[in-house]
Amino acid sequence: MMEKNVSSEGYFILLGFSKWPHLEAALFVVILIFYLMTLIGNLFIIILARLDSRLHTPMYFFLSNLSFLDLCYTTSSIPQLLVNLWGPEKTISYASCMVQLYSCLALGTTERVLLVVMSYDRYVAVCRPLHYTVLMHPRLCHMLALVCWISGFTTSALHSSFTFWVPLCGHHQVDNFFCEVLALLQLSCVDIHANELTLMVMSSIFVVIPLILILSSYGAITKAVLKMQSTTGLQKVFGTCGAHLMVVFLFFIPVMCIYLQPPTENSQDQGKFIALIYTVVTPSLNPLIYTLRNKDVRGALRRLMGY
Repeated sequence: MMEKNVSSEGYFILLGFSKWPHLEAALFVVILIFYLMTLIGNLFIIILARLDSRLHTPMYFFLSNLSFLDLCYTTSSIPQLLVNLWGPEKTISYASCMVQLYSCLALGTTERVLLVVMSYDRYVAVCRPLHYTVLMHPRLCHMLALVCWISGFTTSALHSSFTFWVPLCGHHQVDNFFCEVLALLQLSCVDIHANELTLMVMSSIFVVIPLILILSSYGAITKAVLKMQSTTGLQKVFGTCGAHLMVVFLFFIPVMCIYLQPPTENSQDQGKFIALIYTVVTPSLNPLIYTLRNKDVRGALRRLMGY
């Protein structure tokens, strides 16, 4: 069989949801709505946290980083998906595919590390409130945010390089709606067990370990909260930490379902719909989860509007 590197063709075909053509129109409308919600909601958080001095705290600094991450993450894949759902043309250039893979890996990894940092911030705020301003001073917050971004983009550079170094042969049809590691490895004409092992190890490091750290932080928070006597304090802590945990589960559970199970033909089809949760749904819900019952944000909005 003649082997041919797909990069010589200059493009890939993103199959996406072409197996279900009757769903594409409905998916286009639903995804467009969620994407607009993501843009509006996350921009709202970033602008409000920037303009209101009372929100210049570590919690809202990290929340602004999360909102910016969600904006970048969705924009790296959703516009291309909408174009593919709208018309018959489902191609993406080789260079664009490389950029998309790198961006998605980098931003996804950065978000997982950032959620760990946010859980630590909540742990210090609840369990060591008297030392909070000392432990979470602005310089440390900026350093922690920088570590999140550097870790994400460095890891992505290594992992995406391993993926594109593999000879991609034969057809150039990517069985997903964006350039993703597992779908691209299926195009390989060589043994990819080493790549699959690398993916499993990286997933364990940047999915399982962050989740354990986050749950450990909130376990300590829960233990401290149960000792509180103030009902108002209990409600405020549970409200804030509950929002954080909801975001964590909405992001981590779909990722674990895709990357921590053996790849099969059925799991690949299921993975497309699961991937929609953490690429489309979760980023749009984050602003609602964090602000819907947040008195600080409602107060900042009233002050901004002059009420």
